[in-house]
Amino acid sequence: MKLATARFDGRTAAVRVDGDEAVELPAADVGALLAQPDWRHVAAQGGTRHQLSGLDLAPVVPQPGKIVCVGLNYRNHILEMGRELPEHPTLFAKYAEALIGPNDEIVKPADSDALDWEGELAVVIGTRVRNADAEAAAAAIAGYAVLNDVTVRDYQYRTKQWLQGKTFEDTTPFGPHLVTTDGFELDAEITTEVDGEVVQSSNVKDLVFGPVDLVSYISRIVTLNPGDVIATGTPGGVGHARKPARYLSVGSKLVTRIAGLGELVNTVR
Repeated sequence: MKLATARFDGRTAAVRVDGDEAVELPAADVGALLAQPDWRHVAAQGGTRHQLSGLDLAPVVPQPGKIVCVGLNYRNHILEMGRELPEHPTLFAKYAEALIGPNDEIVKPADSDALDWEGELAVVIGTRVRNADAEAAAAAIAGYAVLNDVTVRDYQYRTKQWLQGKTFEDTTPFGPHLVTTDGFELDAEITTEVDGEVVQSSNVKDLVFGPVDLVSYISRIVTLNPGDVIATGTPGGVGHARKPARYLSVGSKLVTRIAGLGELVNTVR
């Protein structure tokens, strides 16, 4: 099943994607849908149909209660950054104001020229979970989506804490839809393109800590609720690690794609 959040004349609504159509559901967005205990039943209902191609899509979960991000979680990215494989996940936060839709414009900060790309698999929680073992962690995952953790590198490295470079407003595309766990296998190609050039190419099976590991670990620290998001980390090929470093500029076209989940297409302004 594929779920998305669409914008309609000043309001939003959760929709179920059926081929080239979107069926409007009785929830303001996918986060509100997942908050309903019987969300799978609600998501299967009928409703007003719209042509998918004409819809303006919002971030798939526009206002998650938590966005927990994972740094250095692909083996090839860890090696390119000169690090050793971690014993525990590296965690940081992002706020909902950073999120944009799958086709919205990325806003480049006026005082930085170090805007970098980080294509990622996003995990979306569907069931409240705390201190989860592997079985409970797997059952708590509603599905997956595509996210790009666009990063302002000079701000990120001003201190040892990464938050300030990771959550600039209107920088993080998220979508285009959520694919439920029964419709996606964790053996999918992930690619990022800048102006038509492939700059990242990997497979999500290269993750050091997979989705179940991350849900279990994070749930020991804090309760995860429906609609919460985990950004699982980026593979090798980021601009900051290149010599010389390469960054996004105004007018750059960023495409982030995961096979089976869809793609994000965003221009920098």
